[in-house]
Amino acid sequence: MIMWFTPADVALVVFTACNTVRVFAYLPQIVRIGRDTQGAAAISYVTWALFGASHLSTVAYAALVVDDWRMAAVFVANTACCGIILGLTAWKRIAFRKKQKQLNGIMPTTERRGLAVGPLNMSGQRQS
Repeated sequence: MIMWFTPADVALVVFTACNTVRVFAYLPQIVRIGRDTQGAAAISYVTWALFGASHLSTVAYAALVVDDWRMAAVFVANTACCGIILGLTAWKRIAFRKKQKQLNGIMPTTERRGLAVGPLNMSGQRQS
């Protein structure tokens, strides 16, 4: 028995496959943010929040319009990944700022700016 697929069937399979695999594609981004030591400065809150909102609207569409709970579940996972990225980014930025404040409290202002030059003498004063 030969089964023929319509273009709509093929589109649905490709759409489902891509969006299922995309859940796993978030993992490298999450790992990179986790390893970042500079406050995850390259991550855009606006971009990831928009991705998350888009996924959330697709959850609503899947559940309320087409009554496809599998599709809704895939987009719930995509939304959750965006939330993890946003939360991890916020956490990294807070930790980075806290570390910077601690360093600023320890190091005199002139040294932070790279203005102090020369070695220290025994009493901790700069030698000219």
